[in-house]
Amino acid sequence: MPILCHSDEIAEGKSKGFQLNETFLFAVKKRNQIYIYQNSCPHLGIQLEWQPDEFLDIDASMIQCSSHGALFRIEDGMCLLGPCLGQSLIPVEFRINNAMIEVQL
Repeated sequence: MPILCHSDEIAEGKSKGFQLNETFLFAVKKRNQIYIYQNSCPHLGIQLEWQPDEFLDIDASMIQCSSHGALFRIEDGMCLLGPCLGQSLIPVEFRINNAMIEVQL
């Protein structure tokens, strides 16, 4: 499994984008839990971030698409508002091994 980063590189209440070969991913840490998704909006297939590592809304309570403002629940990637309502971001399987995040691509 490829190593994404050290788990401490993702700050609480923040997001961080990654590229592994041709795959774009992002991670969010909420309540000390890490969530990782493919960086692709289910509506248009475009990358989600506003600026580098900026995937969250102003309150850091939801993932927000920079194109149409769709809002996704951090915990499961479900779209709760926007043109992809009812669709979900694609989760990425991972494990933490000696504080290093390893992803299954």
